[in-house]
Amino acid sequence: MVRRRTLCLVLAVAAGSAAVVVLRRRGPASAPASAPDTTPDTAPDTVVAAPVATPTQKATWVPPVDGACPDGYPVKVNARSGIAHVPGGRFYDRTVPERCYATAADAEADGYRLAKA
Repeated sequence: MVRRRTLCLVLAVAAGSAAVVVLRRRGPASAPASAPDTTPDTAPDTVVAAPVATPTQKATWVPPVDGACPDGYPVKVNARSGIAHVPGGRFYDRTVPERCYATAADAEADGYRLAKA
């Protein structure tokens, strides 16, 4: 009887530990406030476009072009890590952007944090 309870306890702890490992690998439970839906609707090659700005609102970010930020949008954001990199920053040159912002303030307003110096 004691062995059976001990075995059940060990199995429950192992299952809980495995669940924690899986959840940590998935990353944070919630993405930044304006993260786009990247789930393909029809095919795996479907590309999700940047949000379209209305005449009264300006788009705060644009998608990178050929792996680089276009002119006027120098702030690189890695959406997975939630970090924004500004020109001259330590890891700016090796960061592959997922979003490009005109200013660091725009990236912070969307829920990203600035890279540490």
